[in-house]
Amino acid sequence: MPISNKSDLMKHLGSIQQAAYVRPIEYTEGRSKNLKAFDVKNDKISFRVLADKCLDMSEFSYAGVNMGFLSKPGLQGLGHYDTNGLEAQRSIMGGFFFTPGLENIGAPCNVNGVDYPMHGRIRSTPAEHLCSDSYWENGEYHLKISGEMREAALFGENLVLRRSIETVYGQKSFTLTDEFENQAFRDEVLMLLYHINIGWPFLDENTKLYIPTAKITPRNSWAEGHEDKYNVMEAPKDNEPEYVFIHEIKSDSNNDTEVIAVNSELKLGLKISWNTKYLPHFMEWKSIASGDYVIGIEPANSLVHGREWYEKNGNAHKIAPFEKEKNILTFTILDGENEIKNAVSAFENKF
Repeated sequence: MPISNKSDLMKHLGSIQQAAYVRPIEYTEGRSKNLKAFDVKNDKISFRVLADKCLDMSEFSYAGVNMGFLSKPGLQGLGHYDTNGLEAQRSIMGGFFFTPGLENIGAPCNVNGVDYPMHGRIRSTPAEHLCSDSYWENGEYHLKISGEMREAALFGENLVLRRSIETVYGQKSFTLTDEFENQAFRDEVLMLLYHINIGWPFLDENTKLYIPTAKITPRNSWAEGHEDKYNVMEAPKDNEPEYVFIHEIKSDSNNDTEVIAVNSELKLGLKISWNTKYLPHFMEWKSIASGDYVIGIEPANSLVHGREWYEKNGNAHKIAPFEKEKNILTFTILDGENEIKNAVSAFENKF
């Protein structure tokens, strides 16, 4: 049990880094060589944030239990394969979450002579104006990382993402805050998806999802017939295709919503909360394939059909010159049967 009182905590340790820290690190071998990141510890919570990859989170664990997914290519830095058509499948690491956008989510395409890579370019954009800090405020010890990413082109778009990730010692949560601004002088398409990836050992046959869904639509024929098991995970199956489900998600009177993942055997849960004002869509990516065993929880402002589909069908989300949009996602650990029971009960009463 963490000690919450500052004075009592400081009596028990030499350096606060025994309990909590933010440390800059750099990888030194293989495809991840020279990749810069931040290593964060908050009591039982540990995670890594990639300074060279949009401040996305490559790893997340609680009490030594890994909760994220790392794809077969593994960790890697920047390279030509990052944004080169389907080569993206050789560079998308997955991680606990990554950020598809800002001009495309979904499959690569060419529209009017312009290439839009798979899941966009922002996920491969290094951060600038980087800041990591740890400090006491009103008796709480805060750990914070922030930076700015820009997606821009000569005679083209000029979209800026300012991101911060913050956690407080003794609290079993962290908050992701994103502010987007169009710094160009024309309306711009802004496509965005938060690709949150749940992996083993938190993900196994004991894992169940609680999604406030009003309707489920399979994305394609591969997913048809599997809708009835959208909220449970099966054992790995060799060479099974991925399933993608498009949910019409419910929210409360304040437009707030949440998804909960629970592993009953581990007595461990994860609640992800956000507001649907700028994230009205929700997709679920489920793969029971051996070696690609993952569930993706995907709040979004656009459907995963991609830029080409929106160009043909219209209604792509746009942001006006110098307009700003802000999203806040909160990730909360549920530790033990009582916390899980209370969270699920509140979920069922709300939705």
